[in-house]
Amino acid sequence: MDEQQLVLAAQAGDKKALTELVKMYEKTVYNFAFKICREPEKAENTMQETFLSMIKSLHQFDGKSKLSTWLYRIVANHCLMEFRKKRHRFISIDNEDEFIEDTSSADWSTIPYQSIENEELRKILDDAISKLSPDYRIVFMLRDVEGFSTEETGKMTEMSGPAVKSRLHRARAFLRKEINEALKR
Repeated sequence: MDEQQLVLAAQAGDKKALTELVKMYEKTVYNFAFKICREPEKAENTMQETFLSMIKSLHQFDGKSKLSTWLYRIVANHCLMEFRKKRHRFISIDNEDEFIEDTSSADWSTIPYQSIENEELRKILDDAISKLSPDYRIVFMLRDVEGFSTEETGKMTEMSGPAVKSRLHRARAFLRKEINEALKR
């Protein structure tokens, strides 16, 4: 059965179809949750909460989007709720001006490509991403890591296209600044 048939069967109460849907998206949901939560245990909990939400609300899924789009929205909502409960503190990047630099004067030739190993660069990027607030991290991950369009990201996060573009722009500017500072050290 294809995804649409599985969804219809699961909505009709077919437990095997529901199991197939969970198996189909288990890895995708966990990977995205991990990219947002940054911890295996939190990602595992978020994955479980996502599938519980899916099971409880599958009857509300209208099929106008892909099931994966709907699941990404559920993951994002669970991650945001978790962060808000814990009252994590993140650097505010709402004031865009302090993160925007004149890129015409940025000297990218000083990045020591040959001397930095991929692991070190990955750690710098991970550290910078972990400083993003979840609202910005989710948009960045959906657009730049997962490769979804602005429209798809908007549907998943229930934001307008301009809001997605604004958050993505701010997240990228913040990450650029953080990476530049880390490479200067």
